[in-house]
Amino acid sequence: MIIAKNLGKTFKLSRRQKKEREAESQNGEVQAVAGISFICQPGRIFTLLGPNGAGKTTALRMIATLLKPTSGALTVAGFDVVKQPQEVRRKIGFLTGTTKLYERLTPNELVKYYADLHDIDKSLFAKRREELFTLLDVHAFANRRIGKLSTGMRQKVSIARTMIHDPEIVVFDEPTAGLDVITSKNIIQLIRSCKETGKTVIFSTHIMGEVSLLSDDLAIIQHGKLCYNGAYKDFQRQMQRESLEEEFIRLVEEVPS
Repeated sequence: MIIAKNLGKTFKLSRRQKKEREAESQNGEVQAVAGISFICQPGRIFTLLGPNGAGKTTALRMIATLLKPTSGALTVAGFDVVKQPQEVRRKIGFLTGTTKLYERLTPNELVKYYADLHDIDKSLFAKRREELFTLLDVHAFANRRIGKLSTGMRQKVSIARTMIHDPEIVVFDEPTAGLDVITSKNIIQLIRSCKETGKTVIFSTHIMGEVSLLSDDLAIIQHGKLCYNGAYKDFQRQMQRESLEEEFIRLVEEVPS
């Protein structure tokens, strides 16, 4: 479970950034996440939806302990992200399209490296690797250097790296951005399988089709603020526009900057 209470993140700007963002910043700072609260429950898929720059990635990076909150409280699997970051990291898998991989290693070597970091038993590692490589169709290039793989292949390797330790909490930051249809389908299948096995799943996207396919719960963020937070079915019932896209635009345009 993930519990966020009045979660906030403020960044200090450089001199150049202050000039570029003068209208947006106060006292040389910009508030990327502005006191948001939400709960992600096991066995449900929590979707964080918002336009570029809305605060999605900042929120997810705080969950992954890559950024420290400026204010509020955030617990992951019962552990405080500030006071107990190591315990949080053991419980989560974090996937983002910008993850860098070791290009000189093969998928087999890279995934084994991350398994070793988590002290995974050899027999368990072999079982998990076989399951993931089969699901993601990695076997065909498992022994090729990552530097020679396509973007889609690299993303599959990144997913295997993320999931090899069978994390209790899974964080996906726009995992299908820029990928082909087949690779995107594999990732969607993986997200569903995480739900079916009782994991806590949170993922961000700006692709409306993924929202309707996957969401149990939905939060819409704009300018670091939540303009909707609740069950996706409830969101559908209260929509004031005919399509999800139109309702999303209506909500985000009403949020003051």
